[in-house]
Amino acid sequence: MEHSDLIDLLNHLVSTCKDGEYGFRSCAEHVKGENLRSVFSARAEECRQAATELQTLIQQNGGKADDGGTATGAVHRGWVAVKGTLTGYSDLAMLEECERGEDVALDRYRKALEEPLPPECRLVVARQFEGVKRNHLQVRTLRDQARAAAA
Repeated sequence: MEHSDLIDLLNHLVSTCKDGEYGFRSCAEHVKGENLRSVFSARAEECRQAATELQTLIQQNGGKADDGGTATGAVHRGWVAVKGTLTGYSDLAMLEECERGEDVALDRYRKALEEPLPPECRLVVARQFEGVKRNHLQVRTLRDQARAAAA
């Protein structure tokens, strides 16, 4: 893998993590349940830590680390606000939006692991991918519980 391609890929994952951090923080601000607020805040912090870890890896590989999210993430956060306004920021709506965000993160990490990453980068990306999968499962489980309660 070309050096510049590696840096671009890692920066794309930094943006993915930042999108997750901002998205989870936004949802934490709007949910009614204290348990969900705590879960979303914890997930936001995990995303922040993952971004920092990737930024360090980029610098160790001689690259310049990005530090913001993606335009797509900003649009998604805007959609969270619009949908939240229309639904009264229901916990279920926030969970559904978090799940959509985690779907994107899963896809981006999966694609990154298809690339010929250097071993030290592969270890970090693979470990973080496991965290994304845990987040996705937790959000989906909470969403299913919220749907059952609303039915």
